[in-house]
Amino acid sequence: MPTISRFYGITIRMFHNDHPPPHFHVEYGEFKAEMAIGTLQVLAGRLPRHALGMTREWAVGHRAELFDDWDLYRQHKQPQSIQPLE
Repeated sequence: MPTISRFYGITIRMFHNDHPPPHFHVEYGEFKAEMAIGTLQVLAGRLPRHALGMTREWAVGHRAELFDDWDLYRQHKQPQSIQPLE
């Protein structure tokens, strides 16, 4: 599962041919979650409040890029790295 961004101990990844709805995977320490790109709701798993907040802040600013990467993954193409939260 390729990494598309990493910041403050948070790793953002996507899978090729992953199931709808469009989403990304988040890892923070021992915590893991799947988040919908469109709504930024947690679909599965859980994150600590501060990690969830930073992830949502990052995703709001990069939603178009996340959808673009989702489309690339679904076509078995190499995704683009996305700038980390600063």
